[in-house]
Amino acid sequence: MTKESTYYASVDSPVGQLLLTGDEFGALTSLSVPGQRGGRTVQPGWWHAPDRFRDAERQIDAYFAGELKEFELELRAAGTGFREKVWAALDSVPYGATTTYGEVAARIGAPRAAVRAIGGAIGANPLLIVRPCHRVIGADGSLTGYAGGLERKRQLLTLEGRREAEAEGW
Repeated sequence: MTKESTYYASVDSPVGQLLLTGDEFGALTSLSVPGQRGGRTVQPGWWHAPDRFRDAERQIDAYFAGELKEFELELRAAGTGFREKVWAALDSVPYGATTTYGEVAARIGAPRAAVRAIGGAIGANPLLIVRPCHRVIGADGSLTGYAGGLERKRQLLTLEGRREAEAEGW
């Protein structure tokens, strides 16, 4: 295998079949859901290797069973320095909590005016679910964009105990 090899596997979940990709070092490089805006699809030359993703699959299953609150996977997603700062801020939002785009901006030291850029970086997150971009909501408490679709975002927040996702009609 070359250094640029991509490995993949599909995993069933309550939000649809997940496509996981990884690199030759065993790091998870993306997790996509069906119909995801900007999501990945299997490409020629990728290696189907479900055994490489057994730990990720186990943790994803435990998450959806309500038994796992924090993923312990090696993640390697390439992005601009700005995007990587935003993604690191997402990693600090705990299970069952939500944050706003403005709060993410403050966490990374960006001006409030950068909220649109923050939204773009969050929307470009290649690791849905394991990097919790679904926990970012609007400043007014509204359910806002999610690359995997608002219904999936609602499902994930409800799973994590955010009952207002149902009560407020999110």
